[in-house]
Amino acid sequence: MDDLSADRSPAAETSNPFTSVPIEVSVCVGKARPLIRDLVALGENAVLPLDRSVDDPVELYVGDRLIARGMLEEKDGDDASGQLVVRLTEIVDLQSGH
Repeated sequence: MDDLSADRSPAAETSNPFTSVPIEVSVCVGKARPLIRDLVALGENAVLPLDRSVDDPVELYVGDRLIARGMLEEKDGDDASGQLVVRLTEIVDLQSGH
């Protein structure tokens, strides 16, 4: 598990203009593999079982590249009631290409 604050100097971040470009991160909580006939039969209030449990880590992706894993939590504070956040528990080594 990597420390999120390791090796991040403020000078390096401000000298590169790309560090201020927003990027979309997708969070995957699980996958399902229903048969097509079952999928088209789904209606409102149907349940689609996933391959993970509530306590399993979620995966964070940029495009199709896995970048981290974490746990879903509810954001603290009165103004953020019900908002989900991800507490990162593992950062993938992007340099190794895995």
